[in-house]
Amino acid sequence: MKILKTLTLRGPNYWSIRRKKLIVMRLDLEDLAEKPSNEIPGFYDGLVEVLPSLIEHYCSPGHRGGFLERVKEGTYMGHIVEHVALELQELTKMPVGFGRTRETATPGVYNVVFEYVDEQAGRYAGRAAVRLCRSIVDTGTYPLRELEQDLNDLQDLQANASLGPSTQTLVTEAEARNIPWMPLSARAMVQLGYGVHQKRIQATLSDYSGILAVELACDKEGTKTILQDAGVPVPKGTTIQFFEELESAIDDVGGYPIVIKPLDGNHGRGITIDINSTKEAEEAYDLASEESKTRSVIVERFYKGSDHRLLVINGKLVAVAERVPAHVVGDDKHTIEELIEITNEDPRRGDGHDNVLTRIKVDKTVLGMLDKQGLRLDTILEKGEIAYLRATANLSTGGIAIDRTDDIHPENLWIAERVAKIIGLDIMGIDVVTPDITKPLKEVDGVIVEVNAAPGFRMHVAPSQGLSRNVAAPVMDMLFPPESPSRVPIVAITGTNGKTTTTRLTAHIYRQTGKVVGYTSTDGVYIGEYLVEKGDNTGPYSAAMILKDPTVEVAVLESARGGILRSGLAFDNCDVGIVLNVAADHLGLGDINTIEQMARVKGVVAEVVHADGYAVLNADDPLVTAMAEQVKGKVAYFSMNPDNEVIQNHTRRDGMAAVYENGYISILEGQFTLRIEEAVNVPMTMNGMAPFMIANALAACLAAFCQGVDIEDIRQGVRTFKASANQTPGRMNLFNLGDYHALVDYAHNPAGYEAVGEFVKNWKGQRLGVVGGPGDRRDEDLVLLGKIAAGVFDRILVKEDDDKRGRDRGEAADLIIDGILSENDQADYQAILDETEAIEYGLDKVDKGGLVVIFPESVTRAISLINKRNPI
Repeated sequence: MKILKTLTLRGPNYWSIRRKKLIVMRLDLEDLAEKPSNEIPGFYDGLVEVLPSLIEHYCSPGHRGGFLERVKEGTYMGHIVEHVALELQELTKMPVGFGRTRETATPGVYNVVFEYVDEQAGRYAGRAAVRLCRSIVDTGTYPLRELEQDLNDLQDLQANASLGPSTQTLVTEAEARNIPWMPLSARAMVQLGYGVHQKRIQATLSDYSGILAVELACDKEGTKTILQDAGVPVPKGTTIQFFEELESAIDDVGGYPIVIKPLDGNHGRGITIDINSTKEAEEAYDLASEESKTRSVIVERFYKGSDHRLLVINGKLVAVAERVPAHVVGDDKHTIEELIEITNEDPRRGDGHDNVLTRIKVDKTVLGMLDKQGLRLDTILEKGEIAYLRATANLSTGGIAIDRTDDIHPENLWIAERVAKIIGLDIMGIDVVTPDITKPLKEVDGVIVEVNAAPGFRMHVAPSQGLSRNVAAPVMDMLFPPESPSRVPIVAITGTNGKTTTTRLTAHIYRQTGKVVGYTSTDGVYIGEYLVEKGDNTGPYSAAMILKDPTVEVAVLESARGGILRSGLAFDNCDVGIVLNVAADHLGLGDINTIEQMARVKGVVAEVVHADGYAVLNADDPLVTAMAEQVKGKVAYFSMNPDNEVIQNHTRRDGMAAVYENGYISILEGQFTLRIEEAVNVPMTMNGMAPFMIANALAACLAAFCQGVDIEDIRQGVRTFKASANQTPGRMNLFNLGDYHALVDYAHNPAGYEAVGEFVKNWKGQRLGVVGGPGDRRDEDLVLLGKIAAGVFDRILVKEDDDKRGRDRGEAADLIIDGILSENDQADYQAILDETEAIEYGLDKVDKGGLVVIFPESVTRAISLINKRNPI
């Protein structure tokens, strides 16, 4: 078996709208292409021995063990690789379940599709599944050490890529509220929401976390001073920078016991508590000094009591947790070292912050803590006896958390909320030491020892004991108060032809409303009036650029076939999904071989329209009309024929539509007609002579109307939008060169040629075409281009693209010429393969009053050559 290509889909896609995260692995079965599993000796037994957990896969039989039944009866290796890739992820605690395997048009080559949690782990799982299956085919088994290595590697990939527990808690809450999110490329930031409504978080820092408050929280001595001046109970202490100051500092706080910690530390690093001797103090000073960036150390009086974390969000206390340092409890049988190992077997414990709890690591600090208690690793504790392994209660060092939210005294709650306002943090963790959280701090000599910006959430979300608290909810309430938007309107546009013009016109109409519009097209990414990135930008990367921009109020996104197949859509749903048409273009690429399959690709845009949105569909194209069955939102149709049966039936049911009637671009709402503008007054329609441009205008007007854009704004938009080289380069750009005209259009498929031809046939003078086609199109597509050209032009110059896309020089041109001659064996044609030379020749040789129509590979180059001739 050989993996030919692997794609990572990150959004709604050809294979699934709901399952957005999919790996698509193009797999050549090679020698196994004609061998079902029941004809491979020992394969079934070997697979069950290596992965017995496959018994849980239902597969098409629909019951436990169903997949293994299929293997026993005989199924092909692509299907088996799919299930193995899923199971390897399941074994490493990545819940996945969706898979599809389909043979391509190439015999023995399959698309193996399966779900992933982390994309790197998903791709690895696919490779590992192929290795595993090949090994069982060849040897009857897969070595245990290799399976263990695969699982370890998958765990590492997942751990390295996963969000931290606090961030994951926030993201999960956002998803529950239908708030979109996406990771940003720097500083582990996550964006919540789209465009102008977005908010950003970094762990539990948010847009509302002021820099002054964060800096103050990181300055432990400054925090204590501010709180002390406000009458808040804080530890007595002082800050020193030199070892020589240690002794006097201890005297200043009243002697032992003391706490020594770095001035600017975090996560409990460098802190030593309950110090009772000079030797301990000196060691603690060295430890704290090493952890401090400024080499400054805090010496404080040690207060007895339990460590508590109070979480305040947006000025309100939402959770309290008592934190207990890492410890083990004796059972009269096991040594402390063995008890640590038993404790670490708890499935809730992981490395670092990867899990609910953290594994306990034996290090110098643990040994020192045991020594303080007169214990060693080989000590066997009596039943119920506790051995503390850390002085501090941080979860990151193996501690546990006990929920105390319902136990806190009202006065302590008031103090916590007051402290949050004094410091000024929107999300704050307050560390309190008190013997009894149910009593006022001042009564029991309790103190606030520290405040924290970006506090961890996992002790509250998943406490070791007590109730779980949804602390992400108040964060979302703060960032996105009830009824406040998190999304901007998204208009997604797809189709075989007309996408870019429709995208630009739709954006132009929306700009009449005064909103900042971001749009993507084959020309580039635009925000407002400005080009952000030049080039073909119709995929998910470009769409994400628009959705990440904090100035964008409306997103208009051209969504081409290639991006949908390669990566899926960049958005989970849209407000309007426009499908213009489906024609035979790009067939044979990306395993899309039929026009019906292409319709399924384009139909993704219609399917992701949300329940209150509109799918705007071409009623004149049966493949597009059929998409209505899969639409979860509302449907609106457009048509060049007001008597179209689909339109008639739809409007009888009070549906919305746009039609070309009596020379007008009009909106139909049930039995009412709203005329936008007469087509001859819409510049892009070339005085009403370009029917496909009228169709594009219908779609754009209908999309805007569906979203509540005022009819006057729509009217103004179509009146002022021109298919010029400036507004829509390469889309019906007509140049007046005095004695003749030149037309540049990026049409590169039969449907595009036919659409332009409808306009060209109306030209009164000579019609000279400079034609060509992309080399990666099917032979029959190139021949058809020639046939269409022969029916449109009086004279034809056949050129080729600079990029031959795998063909030999002259091969694509020869196929086009074959088409020309099959349509008209007396046709006036000439092959000039170089595009620049062909364009120049055509412009030089066209008759007076004629029209030169150029279908270029490079629109920029063609327009530049024309502009050198000083068009009027």
